[in-house]
Amino acid sequence: MKTPNHNKTYYKYLFAVLCFIGLLSGNIALAQQDAQYTQYMYNTVSVNPGYAGSRGHMSIGALHRSQWVGLEGAPVTQTLNIHSPIGYKGVGLGFSIVNDKIGPTSETNFDVDFSYTIPVSSEGKVSFGLKGSINLLDVRFSELNQYASDQTLQQDIDNRLSPNVGAGVYYHTDKFYLGVSVPRILETSHFDSSSLSTAKEQMNFYLITGYVWELNPFLKFKPTLLTKVVQGAPLQVDLSANFMLNDKFILGAAYRWDAALSGMLGFNLSNEFLIGIAYDREITDLGSTRFNNGSFEVILRYDFIKTKGNLKSPRFF
Repeated sequence: MKTPNHNKTYYKYLFAVLCFIGLLSGNIALAQQDAQYTQYMYNTVSVNPGYAGSRGHMSIGALHRSQWVGLEGAPVTQTLNIHSPIGYKGVGLGFSIVNDKIGPTSETNFDVDFSYTIPVSSEGKVSFGLKGSINLLDVRFSELNQYASDQTLQQDIDNRLSPNVGAGVYYHTDKFYLGVSVPRILETSHFDSSSLSTAKEQMNFYLITGYVWELNPFLKFKPTLLTKVVQGAPLQVDLSANFMLNDKFILGAAYRWDAALSGMLGFNLSNEFLIGIAYDREITDLGSTRFNNGSFEVILRYDFIKTKGNLKSPRFF
């Protein structure tokens, strides 16, 4: 199946718009970014609420990521999500928990996703998604080495709560998908005093897309792209390529622009159960330090598939 030309034009337009937004100059010193994933293609609901329920059945996923292993205070992330279509035609619901630790800072997000899907052709569907979230922020200033007495750093922040909302659009067929989203729209500032901004929520703009080629009855090839734009931080572009053999074994590689190279392995233990692992190696100066042993990631996903007639092969996204 060939991707319609209007889809390609739409993709180029969205990509250009996101890049333009990311290049707009701002005076933000502290740009807080969302958690980073190498296996984003299996964790789409975390970045785009329009994905909720799009698999056609209940799906549960759990991911753990340890970044820059060996480096003290390096990021560690865990996610748990569940999403499913519900009884009302076209409606999907999801719930996610994301726990992210970096140095003395810990954040936990509780997300609720809602999507509504509309068929736009014999093969394509568009889903409109909304995300509501609660963020809990902890900052342990007491763990920092303070060489000067700074009164603004004397009191820890415990369970600072802030709400947020997000939105996304997700288009997909059996072989192609394209999504744009902003998981957190409100730019909330967390202040310890009038002179210190501990963290500021920034809008993270995402574009995600992929296509599955069936090279032969036993081999599928899926290239994917994830672009993230956040004001005050470099543009992030993740390119990946995965091969699926006999609907069971997955082998892939990824490149994070000017940052890292990655290898990925996956295995469908059954039509319902996927396990995937990834390893990143920095290509920056950080990767050459003896304190950085790379980044590791593992994901588990279980789909509650109800067999009706002939069961399709496991979906590649």
